[in-house]
Amino acid sequence: MGACQIVYFSPEDLDLVRGEPGDRRNFLDRLLITRSPRLAGVIADYERVVKQRNALLKTRASQNALVPWNEQFISLAAQLTAERIALIDALNPWVEKNYAYLNEVKRASISYKCNTEGVGVDVEKNITALNAKLEEVMYQEIERGVSLIGPHRDDLHLQLGDFPAKGYASHGESWSMAISLRIGSFNLLKSESFEPILILDDVFAELDTSRRQALLSVTSIAEQTIITAAVESDLPSELLTQRFYVTPGHVRKGAS
Repeated sequence: MGACQIVYFSPEDLDLVRGEPGDRRNFLDRLLITRSPRLAGVIADYERVVKQRNALLKTRASQNALVPWNEQFISLAAQLTAERIALIDALNPWVEKNYAYLNEVKRASISYKCNTEGVGVDVEKNITALNAKLEEVMYQEIERGVSLIGPHRDDLHLQLGDFPAKGYASHGESWSMAISLRIGSFNLLKSESFEPILILDDVFAELDTSRRQALLSVTSIAEQTIITAAVESDLPSELLTQRFYVTPGHVRKGAS
C-alpha cells in the first residue's frame, strides 16, 4: 500500500503569514519531503550537523577543529538551499494565481530570503557563496557560539503588492495568503502527478460570499476534498448536498 499525501489547511496556518520564520521554514521543508522523500535525510543530517557545530562553537573550538564540520555544513546547506529555492520557483505561480482569485486588488508573490548572497538552484555555486560567507562571519560565530548563516536562519518571504505580508497585511489578506499557500501546495503536487487529499478546516469562516465562491472554484479540481465548518451557514450551498454532522461519539449523514 502506498503512502497517502494530504494537504491540510487550518486556521493555525495564519502563522505562516504572521508567525516566525521557523513556521515558514517548516512549511517549505514538509512540502519538500512530500515531493521528494529522500530530502528528509538531507534535512535531518543538516540539523544534526548544525547542532554539533554549535556545540563546538560554544566551546570556542579552534578553526582546525571546525574544519570537518564546516565541510559537511556547507555541503548540506548548499543542497537544502537549492531545493528550497527550486520549490519556491515552482510554487510561486500557483500562489499568485490562487490569491488573485481570492483578492483581485493586490498581487501576491513569494521568494526566498537568504542571509547569503549569490545562492540559487545550482548547488556548486551555493557551496562557493556559502564558503565565502562563512569565512566572513567565522570569528563572529566563535565569539557568539552559534552558526550565523545557513538555511536554518533563512525565511520564506511573502509579498502583497509593494509590501511584505507580515506586518502590513490585514486579517482578511493574511487569511487569503495562508489559503493560497496551502492550495498552491495542492496545485503543485497535483501538477506533478500526485493525488493528495485536500482537507480544509473551517476555511470559509473568514471569507465573504464572493470569496467563498472563488475558493470553491479553486478547489473543485481536487478528487477528494474534506471540508469542515463549525457553523453550517459558512458553507456554500453547493456543498450542502453531501454533508455529515459530527457530535461527540456520533457521525450522522445529512439529507441530500
